[in-house]
Amino acid sequence: MDRRSFITKAALGGTAAAASTLAAPAYAQGNRTLTMVTTWPRGAAGVWHAVEYVSDLIETMSDGAITIEAKAAGELVGAFESFDAVTSGQADMYHGADYYFGGQHQGYSFFSGVPFGMTAQEMMTWYYHDGGAALHDKLGEIFNLKSFLSGNTGAQSGGWFAKEINSAEDFQGLKMRMPGLGGKALGELGASVQTLPGGEVYQALSSGAIDATEWIGPWADEVAGFSEITKIYYTAGFHEPGVALSLAVNRDVFNELTPAHQKIIETAAAASHQWSLSQFLSNNGAALERLISQGVQVREFNDGVWDAFGAATVKVMDSFMDDELFAEIRNSHSASMKATSGWISKSEGAYVAQRNRIFG
Repeated sequence: MDRRSFITKAALGGTAAAASTLAAPAYAQGNRTLTMVTTWPRGAAGVWHAVEYVSDLIETMSDGAITIEAKAAGELVGAFESFDAVTSGQADMYHGADYYFGGQHQGYSFFSGVPFGMTAQEMMTWYYHDGGAALHDKLGEIFNLKSFLSGNTGAQSGGWFAKEINSAEDFQGLKMRMPGLGGKALGELGASVQTLPGGEVYQALSSGAIDATEWIGPWADEVAGFSEITKIYYTAGFHEPGVALSLAVNRDVFNELTPAHQKIIETAAAASHQWSLSQFLSNNGAALERLISQGVQVREFNDGVWDAFGAATVKVMDSFMDDELFAEIRNSHSASMKATSGWISKSEGAYVAQRNRIFG
């Protein structure tokens, strides 16, 4: 048995034993301010809006009993230190993309976005109806977290490049910013992959420290200003087809809250997931048109490149299957995606194809 699987089973066993002996919990009384650290720059399009939306909703729904003090990346801890800050109790909660925390456990990647993974609609189906939420919670128990989905960017773009990509060989030696398992797949193609916080990406691309980057999509990318540096934009990417954002609360802090306040956080997170997705979709189309009018050249990867992405993805995914929890999450994720996409492709997918054929 590998170390992480042992830790998982030990944590779950200890939790069950403790639950059988503890008395009813004593809930904290009175108003409370919870400190939220984030992986986002303050004001970043879409992702910071999600932070503000869920924070305001929690405060409103609790009649001010819970106030969220949101900190942008670097204001209390760095973007990638958010996870450890909450598990240790330095902060009460974080908002971010869980694939940033693959170093703690690669299973977290499935609760943001994995290469050739779920669209936003498929993600919600898996999470709320096919066991995803329970697995997110199972993973969180190991790290003293209570986690919820709390935002979604929809399909993310393939990225901004200094030169066109005509074959998989063009990734050899390419310095590219891409987090998560998608970044590991690019590494299999020979890319020099960097995981940079959002606030550092523009400067890295502008200075030549990286040759290419992905961020989110047309709206957020336009606001970030990447078109000032390069005009080559791949609009479809393999790496993040429907990226969820997460709200994670220190489990001790969460357990101190009343059941009503716990449910408010859970409900507000779910509401922000759908609200955030709609916000991105509402803004992306017009932003893409503006980018094109400014000389941005829209590109698509050819089939050979997509095939290389696929082969690299399988290799990376399979390399973590000796971890029992990763395997459990991956298998659940894949089974739900297959079942959901089977119906969507034959119903909504067929309809959209016909609608576009007839009406353009």
